[in-house]
Amino acid sequence: MPFIANTNAQQKEMLGAIGAGCIEDLFADIPARLRCGELDIPSGLSEQEVRNRLDALAKRNNVDYISFLGGGFYDHYIPAAVDAIVGRSEFYTAYTPYQPEISQGTLQAIYEYQSAICRLTGMETANASLYDGGTAICEAIMMAAHITDRKRIVIDDSVNPIYRKMVRSYTSNLGIELVEIPSRDGLPDPDAIQAALDERTAALVLQTPNFFGCVADGSNLSARIHEHGGLSIISTYPLALGILRPPGESGADIAVAEGQSLGLALSFGGPYLGVLTTRKKFARKMPGRIAGRTTDTQGREGFVLTLQAREQHIRREKATSNICTNQALCALTSLVYLSLLGKEGLPEVAKVCADKAAYARKRLLQVPGVSLQFPAERPFFNEFVLRLPMAADKVIRRLFLRGIAAGFPLGRYWPEMDNCLLLAVTEKRTKEEIDFLAHALEAIL
Repeated sequence: MPFIANTNAQQKEMLGAIGAGCIEDLFADIPARLRCGELDIPSGLSEQEVRNRLDALAKRNNVDYISFLGGGFYDHYIPAAVDAIVGRSEFYTAYTPYQPEISQGTLQAIYEYQSAICRLTGMETANASLYDGGTAICEAIMMAAHITDRKRIVIDDSVNPIYRKMVRSYTSNLGIELVEIPSRDGLPDPDAIQAALDERTAALVLQTPNFFGCVADGSNLSARIHEHGGLSIISTYPLALGILRPPGESGADIAVAEGQSLGLALSFGGPYLGVLTTRKKFARKMPGRIAGRTTDTQGREGFVLTLQAREQHIRREKATSNICTNQALCALTSLVYLSLLGKEGLPEVAKVCADKAAYARKRLLQVPGVSLQFPAERPFFNEFVLRLPMAADKVIRRLFLRGIAAGFPLGRYWPEMDNCLLLAVTEKRTKEEIDFLAHALEAIL
């Protein structure tokens, strides 16, 4: 705030009320070297000039690339009705429903979201959402530690490396021992995982489809962690559950996900949606909030927050999490998306993604020098890994010049896979775009 030499009568009165003679007295505790003095702020712009300026800045972002990027965040088609519904003022401006008597719409929306997520994942209880997929895994790990009173976590290294980095950061000062097990041929190594599990292990963390796009049945490994009294945490890809077995049928005690694929735009990295579900018996150890349906004293149906486990609502040391907000608008967006697609539309979209990915893999393998990194019989959903005859990051840069965002270079996290490229294909990619990628890749190689 700039200092004003001559204060008017109203300013003097306000300063006098707090015992300050002038503006300088108000800032007397700030050392002179830290004061900014008079700010050199240019004169204001008209509305038209502001819009022109912002339009010019926005055009510097090139969003016309054909995207084959994945790795946890996907370019899915979002029906126009999604934004039209969630953009209504009663949804868009609503905040935390502390007062249920005036927040029935928001509470019902959260309740319906939880119900949809439970049906999708095959789990019994869902909370009102977390920040993103990585946060959801972190919260699930801390939840498992609280339930089992253990501090050892075993995690497969085909879990998204961004999520694993977040876990290392979140747990660094919590006394949690994190054991990462190298995957084998794109899937969890059952023998190595079995050897790592013991009676000190709180949880085993798996992901399917994993970061390589490979699909694994977590049932056997879930059974193995249960033999040691630990919990099974499975991270999944919500849209893939239109055709894949849900984690609730694979023995998961806690199922988590990144909800971006359910109607949320990529939007420069967020805001996104952390999905967390569990068995009913573990609900009281769940972070965040749960909205429930009830009746009042006159028998009228209503909605309330039945569980609020954050530090603002209970004594700090008893809080299960310090999450200070939920992504309620993002959760509503996912609910609207799921409702618009319905029980037939969601499997249809998932099948189209899988079919187009299968075509893309077959077509790209026709390019000389391109091969599969993992065995061809490995089940996959809409992502797969190709091995190239040169460094993947160099190929990506050259394809970028042709208007193609070609994928993710795995050498960034796995140095031994420097020539490996992770590609994702969604329902938005056309046969012509896939063929264009193949021709461009062949020309470069």
